[in-house]
Amino acid sequence: MANIVNLDRVSKGYGAAGQLLTDVSLGLDDADRVGVVGLNGAGKSTLLRLLTKLEEPDSGRVTHRRDLRIAWLPQSLELAADATVKDVVLGTAWLDEGFGAEHEWAGDAGVRSILDGLGMPHLGLDQPVGPMSGGERRRVALAALLVRTADLIVLDEPTNHLDVAGIDWLARHLVTKRGALVVVTHDRWFLDAVCTATWEVGDQQVRAYEGGFAAWTLARVERERIAAATEARRQNLLRKEIAWLRRGPPARTSKPRFRIDAANALIADVPPPRDSVSLRRLATARLGKQVYDLERVTLHAGPKRILDDVTWQVGPGDRIAILGANGAGKTTLLRLLAGRLAPDAGTFRTGATVRTAFLSQELAELPNQLRLLEAVEEVAKRVQLGDRELSAAQLAEVFGFADRRVWTPVGDLSGGERRRLQLLRLLATEPNVLLLDEPTNDLDTDTLASLEDLLDSWPGTLIVASHDRYLVERVTDTVYAVGDGALRHLVGGVEEYLASVSPDDQGVTRRVAGASRERIPDQRVDPRAARKELARLERAVAKLEQREAALHDEMARHATDYTRVAELDAQLKGVQAERAEAEEAWLTLAEQVPDH
Repeated sequence: MANIVNLDRVSKGYGAAGQLLTDVSLGLDDADRVGVVGLNGAGKSTLLRLLTKLEEPDSGRVTHRRDLRIAWLPQSLELAADATVKDVVLGTAWLDEGFGAEHEWAGDAGVRSILDGLGMPHLGLDQPVGPMSGGERRRVALAALLVRTADLIVLDEPTNHLDVAGIDWLARHLVTKRGALVVVTHDRWFLDAVCTATWEVGDQQVRAYEGGFAAWTLARVERERIAAATEARRQNLLRKEIAWLRRGPPARTSKPRFRIDAANALIADVPPPRDSVSLRRLATARLGKQVYDLERVTLHAGPKRILDDVTWQVGPGDRIAILGANGAGKTTLLRLLAGRLAPDAGTFRTGATVRTAFLSQELAELPNQLRLLEAVEEVAKRVQLGDRELSAAQLAEVFGFADRRVWTPVGDLSGGERRRLQLLRLLATEPNVLLLDEPTNDLDTDTLASLEDLLDSWPGTLIVASHDRYLVERVTDTVYAVGDGALRHLVGGVEEYLASVSPDDQGVTRRVAGASRERIPDQRVDPRAARKELARLERAVAKLEQREAALHDEMARHATDYTRVAELDAQLKGVQAERAEAEEAWLTLAEQVPDH
């Protein structure tokens, strides 16, 4: 690997936002795949602009390898209204370098496959971008970036406006694309599928970790356990997150690189994410037997038929995910359930005890003249959520509004903070049915974890329309797909949905320990032989850990003998490499053995 970008003691701040980065030093190699995480406003986008030299640091230095080619997708971009798809994707309407006249649109299979993968197979060469929606323009810009060759790809929220299938395609495409990658996204499944390292931006610093989102989550638990024992509440939340990552559905094939015994000990006493039986019993008591009953319902959105003679029942305590391509009708279905639309034909009945809260994609009117805590107390001063009673201030803290932030005027909140407040006020009404339309928009990973923890103990009926695969697998139990007038139950969940829209019979993309990825054909292994090998690897790891501990002790005894310490350090590195190799082999084999 060769170094391509360096940040040397870089600092950056802005008048209103204050100091974001202080004395940050980082290096980026030509094969690095880095996910950037952190709270909203911590400086993630600023870090990307510094990396690309779109902004200069207040102090310090950013250096690039000579002739470094960078492809950059910002959060917001401007395309000329009169530009065509050809101008943007093949020409120079947005990026510096075009393909040239020799490239023919119809003959370039690579360009067409990228547009198809991003959900735009209908686009023509001369179609103007001006009349397109914001999501379509962003996908055209992303296509323009992907068709070019670059040494470094920098993406700021690339999964925005992509559906589940589009996100899955983009992850697989980036895994096979050569060059370095730095990406900011709140999509945790995407981070684990694509990234081999994680940079955490916070407290004006950038901390680097090996592995994707799962490995970073474990590292945070370890760091906080050692350095901040007083933060017990936050540690418990992160431990619950690790428990989910280890106990998640079989479809989850990415596992972090970490010490097996340490990880098992860490989560051994953590209960399952939720007690479905108890929650369902509570939900039945609060909701009665009926929530929604659709009988031979037909529903249109303008001229488009969303549901065609559909019969469907939703019961108390059901936790349902609605999947579908952009424009398939997910939002229209939720609006029907919320009572904002009537069916064109058939019967739609709502249970007598149902109290619905609907989180739409649009930001509802908020009381800008009030302070944040007052805006929550305007709805309720105390809230009962499952078995937990929270004050308005405690509920605000769950959603990331702590200390003096609760006294911020609502009118001064950012878009992400307004989204959080909108959801917070909905929950404060104590509904027993939650309808969530893309609830993860504008929320950072910490806030998402808090939201999921809250939903774990919420006993009502939950219906979520989302492209966030991690959220879908984390908080729901049943998956339905809407499209072509039908509502299909997917027993296999997200994996079944992806197979139906983008079948792949060549194998599965798997994430191997240490975050290297390879294409592994589907194959069967002998379970008995595999379990014996797993046991052998576990014994090998245990012995290597004992050897590693002994070397540490011996180094401590010879601390003043620099020659001996150097010899022991060389031995230690060899043992650590052997242990890492054994753990990697264990994790790879464990994915292929059922009920290991």
